[in-house]
Formats: sequence, C-alpha cells, structure tokens
Amino acid sequence: MSAWSEQSRLILASGSAIRRDIMRGAGLDFEVIVKPVDEAAIKDAMLSEGARPREIADALAEAKALRVSRNEPGLVIGADQVMVMDGALFDKPVSIEAARERLIAMRGQRHELIGSVVVAKDGAPVWRYVSETKLWMRDFSDEFLDDYLAREGDLVTKSVGGYRFEGPGAQLFSRVEGDFFSILGLSLLPLLQYLRDCGAIAA
Repeated sequence: MSAWSEQSRLILASGSAIRRDIMRGAGLDFEVIVKPVDEAAIKDAMLSEGARPREIADALAEAKALRVSRNEPGLVIGADQVMVMDGALFDKPVSIEAARERLIAMRGQRHELIGSVVVAKDGAPVWRYVSETKLWMRDFSDEFLDDYLAREGDLVTKSVGGYRFEGPGAQLFSRVEGDFFSILGLSLLPLLQYLRDCGAIAA
C-alpha cells in the first residue's frame, strides 16, 4: 500500500448504521471495521473516578479508534455519545418498556447529548472533537407516546434517548440547540474539515 493510499484510507470503527449513513451521504469512501471494546468497564471505571460526561464520551471514542488503528493503516474514526439529564448519565434502554419509562421521565424536560469523534493513525490519536447539544422534549400526550412506540418498535432501544432524531423521533421535541449531525452521533462538519486539512480528501 502506497503512502498516499494509507493516508487517504478511511476506516469507521463503529457499527452504528446512522454513522455509516452520514459518511456515505457526505460522499466519503471508507471501510467499516469494528473491534470489541469493553465500554461498560471504561464507563464504570471513569465514573468511579469522578470523570465528567465529556471525558467519558471522549475516552470511549478514542478506545474504539485505537483498537482498530493498532492493526490497520490509514485514518481510523471512532465515535461515541452519552446522554445526561439532571446530572445523571444514561445507557441505552434495554427494552421497549424501559424506553417508555425513559421517555416519560424525559417528557417536558431538557437533556444533553455529549458526543466525541476521535481520529487515530498508527495506534495513536491525531485529532478529536467533542460536541454538546441541548434538547427540549415537548410535553407529548400518552396517546402520542403509545403510537410512537408502536411505530418504532425495537428501534427505540438502539439510541440512548429512545429516539431517532432523523426519523419520527423528531416529533418528540419542541426545541434543540446544537448541530444536527452531532445529535445523530457524528460531528460531520469538523471531521470533514480535519480530513481536508490533512489531505485525506480533496480540499
């Protein structure tokens, strides 16, 4: 593999379908290589040390990128996102019923999504970006919630907030502050700028 092809090779170290869609939609040529990372152990250890949510999101994104970058040439993109409400950190709901309880608790409230994107090369991080978005969930009716859960089904367990903002989940909200792509889990515009700056894609 030539030096140029190594430099321009992009790898997404994430199994997230929406992150793949975002990168494909932007016209990027990339591969997907995912290697297991013990996210729960990283999160638990950092919480026990009093780490902030943005530090946890960043550590998780870096771990994913480094896990692949140690064995693969090119630029490896790792990403992660955590949700915070009233100072508490949340994981993905484990069932539709858990998602229902989560959405009821979030109804009429504000929460934050904190995301990180880390690019690694040759087993070391070379770039990172942390985003924070604020979202206000509207005071929707029980009837709306029942219909929403019936339409989305198991998809509500795939995101930490129990919603797909790029889909019907947008109807749950009255207001947001932040970048659309960051809400979806990948801060695309800063990532594209870095890739242009380092010569991985055309400027």
